[in-house]
This record gives sequence, C-alpha cells and structure tokens, in this order.
Amino acid sequence: MKNVIILGAGMVGRAMAVDLSKKHKVTAVDSDRNALEMLPGRHNIHTTFMDVTDTAALATVLRGFDLVISAIPGFLGLQTMREVIDQKKDLVDITFLPEDVFHLIPLAKAKGVTVIMDCGIAPGLTNYIVGYISERMKIEEVKIMVGGLPKVRTLPFEYKAPFSPVDVLEEYTRPARFVEYGKLVVRPALSDAELVEFGGIGTLEAFNTDGLRTLITTMRHIPFMIEKTLRYPGHIGLIRILKEAGFFDKNPVVINNTEIIPFDVTSRILINAWKLSADEPEFTVMRVIIKGTEEGVRKEVTYDLYDEYDPVEKLSSMARTTGFTATATAEMIMTGIFSEKGVFSPELAGKNPACFEFISNYLQARNIHYKVTTRNI
Repeated sequence: MKNVIILGAGMVGRAMAVDLSKKHKVTAVDSDRNALEMLPGRHNIHTTFMDVTDTAALATVLRGFDLVISAIPGFLGLQTMREVIDQKKDLVDITFLPEDVFHLIPLAKAKGVTVIMDCGIAPGLTNYIVGYISERMKIEEVKIMVGGLPKVRTLPFEYKAPFSPVDVLEEYTRPARFVEYGKLVVRPALSDAELVEFGGIGTLEAFNTDGLRTLITTMRHIPFMIEKTLRYPGHIGLIRILKEAGFFDKNPVVINNTEIIPFDVTSRILINAWKLSADEPEFTVMRVIIKGTEEGVRKEVTYDLYDEYDPVEKLSSMARTTGFTATATAEMIMTGIFSEKGVFSPELAGKNPACFEFISNYLQARNIHYKVTTRNI
C-alpha cells in the first residue's frame, strides 16, 4: 500500500481518488470545499483544503507521499510540476499544459524522480497506442479522433464539459499543430471539420485541435499525424460564432468604466451552460487509425473505444477513461514496471510492451475496452 496525493478533486480527480483508494491511502487536495465534500463517506479518502498556487503550503503538504497526481487547470500545471519535482516526488500529470515541459528533464533526473505527463485518454491512452505500434510497424500515418458527449442532446450546444470549461475553451482557441509530409503545420483550432460515422452513435463532427502534443517531437519520423476532437454536428458552428464575435478574446475591454476580459466572462457563463450533472448519462468515443508497413506488408490498424457513464460508482465515462489511464500509469510507476528517471510522455513508456500491456489490462479490469481491427491495404 502506497500513500498517494491527488491535486484536484473535480470529476476526474474524484474518479482517480475512488479508484486508488481501493488499494492505497489517498488524499485529495482542492481549493473548492464543495468538491472535497463529495469524496468522504463513500470511500476512505482524506481531504485537504488548499490552494496549489501557495508553493510553501504545497511543499509542506507533499511530504510523506509516495506519488503525486496532478489534475488541476492547465494554466497552473507548469508551476505545480516544477514544485513537485523539487520535492522529489514521482508525478503523474493529466494537466493540459500549454508549455513544453521536456526542459524539466535535467531537474527530474537530478532529483531522482519519474514524471509522466499527458496521462489522460487523449493525449494519454492514444499516445500509449502510438508508442506501442511504433515498435512493431513503420508508421506512415496517424489519425486520432476523441470526444466526450452527453447522451441527451440539449440545444443550443449539445455538449457538457466533464472537466474545466477553461481547458475546453483553450482547446477551441489554441492553434492546432499537426504533421504533413514530415513538416509541422499550424492551422486554427476548429478548422477542417468533417463528418464521421460511428457504429451505435451515428454521425459526429471532427475538427482540428492541438492534441498531438508530444507526439510531434517524439514521433517526428512519422510523416502524417493529426488529432481531431469529436462533437455532435452543429456544435462547431456555434463555437465559431462566439470566437469570431470576440467572446474568447483575452485582451480587456472597458464596459461602464470597468475592464473585463471576454474570455473570463465566457468561461464563467459556460461553466453553468456546460455543467455535467453527477448522474447524467454520457459517453466517450475514441478512434485511432494507424497506417504503415509491418514485415513488408502495408497495414491499417484501428483502435476503437466506447465507454459510458458508470451508474454504480457514479463516474462519468470521460472521468473514467481519463482518470483510470492516469491511475494505471501511477500504479505502473509504484510497482516499478516503469522506473526510469526524468520527464516522459506516454508514448515513450508505451514503446515497452510490458508497460502497454499493463495499461491495457488495468483498463480492461475496470471495464474500459477497446476493439482492435487490422487490415491489409
């Protein structure tokens, strides 16, 4: 039994706390008392009210823990990661950091810690898959599509956010990077929308987002890579209207002699409009298509995942698929299956068959399954 601390007690943080508490001692930290109050009672989880931006308090709280999981908003991620490394604690991070954190590799090695970042479903599980296949196939093309959606389509947005709306809006505004003919290409987020059919779901709309993340660096030998987010058709049109009208701007505007930032106001409004109820039926869908050559034969390998809200544990599918990929990674570190020191992305660990199989088995044991289809092309 290990002693694990989880920074962030939102939907995903709760899922991770519930999962790990069945085997380990778990402490959840958050600056939202309401989020913390949802944890005790059902599970043996300790809670601590704290603001992670208070570095002195964070350093004190981290003492005595074997591993840290960070599930905080992206804009707080880098500072927190550096502080965790300074405290010589292993770290699993699901924060959607905008910064490149590989510059922290020397620090992590000097402190003797293991950090694996981007450990959600996408980036995260998708990266594990690409890393695993890259050791078996000369990959020519990777296409990743992922989305989390409510089962009940409620106008106008037909969307609910299982995590911070701020991070969702970052996904909608951050330029999308992908690889084409071996070159880095940057296009606006929300661009190149296409309709895609999914069995049992119907038609969804896929559009460019900046989800390749570390794959652009670690898998630079792959000539074509792209990542897209999935939503119900029509959602993207509404978001474009808001974006083009200036609702996502981060430059202040003056109204009644008061400066406001449109992005902040929009985020606050959408927290309510996109709030996912604790027991609301929803689903997560993922498709990873990889084309390449294996032993002289051109093949296409497709990973399809579909997961739904768990009414027993009362956990959303996005919280499950994101959170359990992270807890699987944490368990992989704590059991010594992955023991290298430094800062790593999931695809680097996924190159090791033992690591990939551990992650897959861990998810399957929690009823998260993917289907693998291979065909010659």
